[in-house]
Amino acid sequence: MCGIVGYLAKKPELCRSLGEQVVPMLTCMGDRGPDSAGLAVFGDPVEGSLRRFSIYAPSRLFDWSAFEQQLTARVGGEVELSGLENHATVIASANPVRFKTWLTESYPDLHLLSIGRAIDLYKDEGHPREIAQRYHFTQLAGTHSVGHTRMATESAVSPAHAHPFTAGEDFCLVHNGSLSNPYSVRRKLEKKGIRFETDNDTEAACRFLEWRMSEGDTLEAAIAKGFDELDGFFTLLMATADKLILVRDAFACKPAVVAETDEYVAISSEYRALAHLPGVKDARIFEPAPEQIYSWTVSAHST
Repeated sequence: MCGIVGYLAKKPELCRSLGEQVVPMLTCMGDRGPDSAGLAVFGDPVEGSLRRFSIYAPSRLFDWSAFEQQLTARVGGEVELSGLENHATVIASANPVRFKTWLTESYPDLHLLSIGRAIDLYKDEGHPREIAQRYHFTQLAGTHSVGHTRMATESAVSPAHAHPFTAGEDFCLVHNGSLSNPYSVRRKLEKKGIRFETDNDTEAACRFLEWRMSEGDTLEAAIAKGFDELDGFFTLLMATADKLILVRDAFACKPAVVAETDEYVAISSEYRALAHLPGVKDARIFEPAPEQIYSWTVSAHST
């Protein structure tokens, strides 16, 4: 069944309380997806050659201090690591491809969740309420966020199979529905040298759209091509460093509702997840139309 949530703050003061707004949305959608959950948060981008890396460790006892020492010796320069139980955010001047290769070779049990200048990503097994508490989601700040609660129907329950899925840099996607042709999409992309990490159908959609963007398409243009390439039922909610984008398939049988005010845009699978938001009774509330691309851009303000 699964649940999706999204939030974009239009005012700087709401950026600081993003986690407080998003957590009730995510936990409410736990009824639609109690197996696992994830949350991507976008904030002020790091500068120059710096990148943000989100990493998941299978054990909550993983020694992030030793990991930081090994990484510093490898990449040189300043490395900033913030670890909390299974999760760590690393900020370092490291080539993303080389970083991923080193991580795979040196720490094969770790899972690289996301790469970019603006994105931090968390995902784990368990009820969304437990995950939100474990990683202190209410304390998170940022301009916009995408979350997902999963009820597994077509692949294993694991952090790797949980949403959001990422590809490239500063791009993530969550999905409610099912694709009927993920393996044909996968075979097409694998012939182009694109590697997959799971057998989840959502990963096929994520990597297809990122491939089109790497070929020069805007995300909106990539989605337009996706209407021809991706077969099945889907509501897709995506985020880049400066955008939040929502789209439904031609039949629009997977639910979605949007609430928009002068202060925020909020999206969920069901209205009840939005009912706590300030001013929601006066918001413009609507159900997205089939095969129409809804795009919101982050204002030029700091978190």
